[in-house]
Amino acid sequence: MPLDRGCVQIYTGNGKGKTTAALGLCLRAVGRGLKVCFFQFIKGGGPYGEQLAAEKLAPLFTIIQTGQPGWVNTSDISADRAAAQAALVQAREIVTSGAYDLVVLDELNGALGFGLVDLEQVLELIALRPVEMELVLTGRNAHPQVVEAADLVTEMREIKHYYRAGVPARTGIEM
Repeated sequence: MPLDRGCVQIYTGNGKGKTTAALGLCLRAVGRGLKVCFFQFIKGGGPYGEQLAAEKLAPLFTIIQTGQPGWVNTSDISADRAAAQAALVQAREIVTSGAYDLVVLDELNGALGFGLVDLEQVLELIALRPVEMELVLTGRNAHPQVVEAADLVTEMREIKHYYRAGVPARTGIEM
């Protein structure tokens, strides 16, 4: 049952829950028989719990992980930028293929913020979205022009986080 009209959603902010909110939307969409692609920028090195779950929900739910293992090397972004540029080509193919009802570009806002992709590339990707496709971009610091191009923007704001008390990322909760 494809969508009659898709929208562009952004989940941004410094609080926890952007990827988790997008995954919840994916679960709801798969439950209704929609085809979903969850495309992860700058999240190499898993597997994360969502990848393991997607295997159980295939063929309706596909997760594609891209990026270098670990986090972005901010002192030299050249390898991370090369990986993100290659991922952007793949993401463009996915968005324009018409094969999916919902596409999530997880951490694309972060990739833009780190300079791994360019603003014009992100705006072009949004513009290429088929009208019946729901497109979601996640990541901190969404660029104002990306926000303007969206139909819905949700900001997650950190009020308190156990990480600050020394609790590391936990399997099954953060990864």
